[in-house]
Amino acid sequence: MHAKNQKDQNDQKDKGENSTVTEIPAEPLGVAVVGAGYWGPNLVRNFQSSPRFRLRWLCDLDVDRAQRVLGGYSTVQATSDYAAVLADPSVQAVAVATPAGTHLDIALAALRAGKHVLVEKPLAATYADGMRLVDEAQQRGLTLMCDHTYCYTPAVGRIRELVRSGELGEIHFIDSVRINLGLVQKDIDVMWDLAPHDLSILDFILPDNVEPVAVAAHGADPIGAGQACVAYLTLQLNTGAIAHVHVNWLSPTKVRTTMVGGSKRTLIWDDLNPAQRVAIFDRGVDLAAPQEIGADERRDMLVSYRSGDMIAPAIGEKEALRSMVDEFADAIGERRAPLTDGRAGLRVLDILEAASRSLEFRGAVVGLRAGR
Repeated sequence: MHAKNQKDQNDQKDKGENSTVTEIPAEPLGVAVVGAGYWGPNLVRNFQSSPRFRLRWLCDLDVDRAQRVLGGYSTVQATSDYAAVLADPSVQAVAVATPAGTHLDIALAALRAGKHVLVEKPLAATYADGMRLVDEAQQRGLTLMCDHTYCYTPAVGRIRELVRSGELGEIHFIDSVRINLGLVQKDIDVMWDLAPHDLSILDFILPDNVEPVAVAAHGADPIGAGQACVAYLTLQLNTGAIAHVHVNWLSPTKVRTTMVGGSKRTLIWDDLNPAQRVAIFDRGVDLAAPQEIGADERRDMLVSYRSGDMIAPAIGEKEALRSMVDEFADAIGERRAPLTDGRAGLRVLDILEAASRSLEFRGAVVGLRAGR
């Protein structure tokens, strides 16, 4: 799952001289945002506030909407002509914030025009489409980044450090809940709407040698919406551990919690609790080795429980999108893969597609590409 791509990065460097990459000047990177709907304005705001970028264009089929997002005094150009955006030599990067079904065409055109590309989640509508984008970016030596925003929150960054440093020990289980009374989508089910957040976080925090190999999914449509409004995904990890994701559009209360249980400690992240987002518990189950106890005691004494302290590490506050924008700039400037690169987006798509197949077969376990 985490085939971290030093070779890919070196390949990108080697191909740089012969690729179609637009030369990057020392001044801020020219960027265009495509899509002025729900997420586009957030990207516009963060690109405009970053000294690393200069926003040149906001492209949307509804030009009036794009102009409203920019405001009356903006010098940024609003347009519905995507070809004009790609033809502008001052644009080195394109950020795509449009429906998933349009990602392939928009991002592929940008890559072929020599632009670095940031794509809103999910990377594409299908794994095959996502692979086309990854291959195109690699062949041209361009940066392809997936906007897995939660991975750039200070809390998730700290969780990644704790998990990958071994402070929690070997991972035994992960349980994630993302539920609220949400907007029922017409074109996608609750898994494709909400689970990419949890799956991208899982991909981000797991150590390099730990990866999901199979998934089973169960869903329900109790209101007759035409697609699952409640879903549960169970992922098998290659270590024998398990990860569980619960997503729900119908919950009257909003819950955003993730529990990571390790052999040494257990971590709980409550994203809705600003006073204590992350708590680490030195409490759990210890298993005595059989040779350490006598035969008569073995049955009763294999398992023991420990109850230690709870600590709540200080977590800084910084807007995740700003950190994501900085990572995009760093990856372009350093000609390296970003933390959430195209292959991270592919791994999430792999799980989503397998989970959809599992739903069709009433919860059957479906193997993942990474585990084959």
